[in-house]
Amino acid sequence: MRGKFITFEGGEGAGKSTQIERIAKNLTRAGHKVLVTREPGGSPGAEAVRHVVLSGAAQKFGSEMEAVLFAAARGDNVQQIILPALESGTHVLCDRFMDSSRVYQGVSSGVDMEFILGMEQAVTEGARPDLTLIFDIPPELGLQRASKVWAEDGPDRFESDTLELHEKRRQGFLDIAEAEPDRCVVIDASQSLPQVRKATDAAIAKLFPKPKKATGKPSARKKAKVTAK
Repeated sequence: MRGKFITFEGGEGAGKSTQIERIAKNLTRAGHKVLVTREPGGSPGAEAVRHVVLSGAAQKFGSEMEAVLFAAARGDNVQQIILPALESGTHVLCDRFMDSSRVYQGVSSGVDMEFILGMEQAVTEGARPDLTLIFDIPPELGLQRASKVWAEDGPDRFESDTLELHEKRRQGFLDIAEAEPDRCVVIDASQSLPQVRKATDAAIAKLFPKPKKATGKPSARKKAKVTAK
């Protein structure tokens, strides 16, 4: 049976990585095969692109070039890592995927959405998410949380953008969730950690329903056989 493909989206400091790690452990304990990957990255080729993009080296070539690089990294990750895992029955958890390109390069950077969606279709065919969890958090709070991670290396290419852009991205993710409610679930990441865990677990549980327990009651036919003299 084909594995489930779950993507985790949201703004900076929303806590996606923490939840991915936790969900991966929970599914593994339950006997599932699980693979965790990320965007950009995952495969060796995509990891090389990740360094180029997040360092800001590609920024001078414009947002369209960044969009192309993200699509190239996604295509390599899909073909080398994601699709083989799904086809083998492994569940794949991905930290960011196609929605981040729609938001970061499309909504907030102004790259033509038809161009974004065309590349998306070309590289994600056969690897569409079964579930996308969007961790929603006010940018001020998210950046405050994320700054603790920046202590040594500082913010990356996108983390250092203006608050206005971060707010625009937040709304972009919410718009996607509203447009595709069958795929997307919004998690209020400004809640306490136990509340975020509970909401995340509830969304994941819908993909992995527990088998119904037998009632233990004999059927009417069996009862008749037992009571007959």
